Amino acid sequence: MSNPIVYGASWCPDVKRSRALLDDKGVEYDYVDVEADPAAEARVRELQDGARRIPTIVFADGSHLVEPSDDELNAHLSR
Repeated sequence: MSNPIVYGASWCPDVKRSRALLDDKGVEYDYVDVEADPAAEARVRELQDGARRIPTIVFADGSHLVEPSDDELNAHLSR
């Protein structure tokens, strides 16, 4: 199974929070900075009908979460 992809930016507190939760749970993930990677920003906008809200976390099954709360992210990881 491939790792989730966390699309974010280094300055965003929500990205830091989601990454910290994943780190605490020992979940391996790939991080992509949407400000440094135009293709990543385009992917985020595609998933959100033109918006660019971060973090956007894409899972191996194709599902994704946008700006998840810790509870939402934990629930998704427990599926």
